Amino acid sequence: MLTTTQPVGNLTPWRSLAMKVLDGASISKSEALEILNSPDDQLLELVDAAYHIRRKAFGKTVQLYFLMNAKSGLCPEDCHYCSQSKISDAPIPKYNILSRDKLLEGAKLAAQRQSKTYCIVISGRAPNEREMQAVEKIVPEIKQMYGLNICACLGLLNEAQAKRLAAAGVDKVNHNLNTSEQYYKEICTTHTFDDRVETLKNVRKAGLELCSGGIIGMGESRQDIVDMAFSLKELSVESIPLNFLHAIDGTPMQQQEYLTPRDCLRALAMFRFVNPKSELRIAGGRERHLRSLQPLGLMIANSIFVGDYLTTQGQAPSDDYRMIQDLGFEITGQVALPDETLHSENTCTNPTGCGSCS
Repeated sequence: MLTTTQPVGNLTPWRSLAMKVLDGASISKSEALEILNSPDDQLLELVDAAYHIRRKAFGKTVQLYFLMNAKSGLCPEDCHYCSQSKISDAPIPKYNILSRDKLLEGAKLAAQRQSKTYCIVISGRAPNEREMQAVEKIVPEIKQMYGLNICACLGLLNEAQAKRLAAAGVDKVNHNLNTSEQYYKEICTTHTFDDRVETLKNVRKAGLELCSGGIIGMGESRQDIVDMAFSLKELSVESIPLNFLHAIDGTPMQQQEYLTPRDCLRALAMFRFVNPKSELRIAGGRERHLRSLQPLGLMIANSIFVGDYLTTQGQAPSDDYRMIQDLGFEITGQVALPDETLHSENTCTNPTGCGSCS
């Protein structure tokens, strides 16, 4: 039970805490931890309170993102959760950066699926010169042809590389913190939490928006989840993707699955309270862990990926569109959903198939 905030009038303690946030105050780490520790019988009250914060910043809008796995596998890093790392035995496609035509095909599909942002993702520690040039060349074409925002996820970046991306027309860069500073050494040893923070600072210096979030369900403590949320707040991250670990066979975390849909909702609510003005996206593991409670997740978050993830399959876009409509929400920048898109089935967006399509 929330003990640090006194109820206002007939409001629940969670609504009272939401009012504090809506008035411009920040919640404490202890209050954030109380959200994660709250009992199931308060869950709907918590979702309701988080929705009031969401509504002030984003109304009833939902922004769709589309992921393009532009380079798969072949990564020298040892991130324990990742099917593309050097220590993974997962049977995933492995290929170098895709051709111009493949990247344009992905952008066309992103536009058809009403995505506002096209995410170009490559595996690896950091982009090499060939990969940098490929992104620099394709971004202006995509923006001219389809009017999409571009989010680039290329690994560790120095300041000069970040400035080149900005000059090419990239709108934001994704580089997730993934967990707390304290827990980071438990999920990766080939680079550090500070390395990731440095990349985000370089991106900010280049004038780009930050897209950074993390993964829960990797064995971290609830305090670690809180600390990650506050680290993102300190960096003033504009867009936060929150992933729920999809334990993939062949990775060191293949047996690490313990989250419930209620755990996921509490985590989303905590991130919304801590980062009230940031775009909050339900990312990988949404379908697997939230399951039938996905609509409640969108009462808190205001963004999802449409289509597949990097090496795992998402649900049919038609299911996402229907969920958004059923909630009475609308897709950002869209007037209406075209019938041919609403009733279409899922098509794998990985150019050689994702790990769960076969």
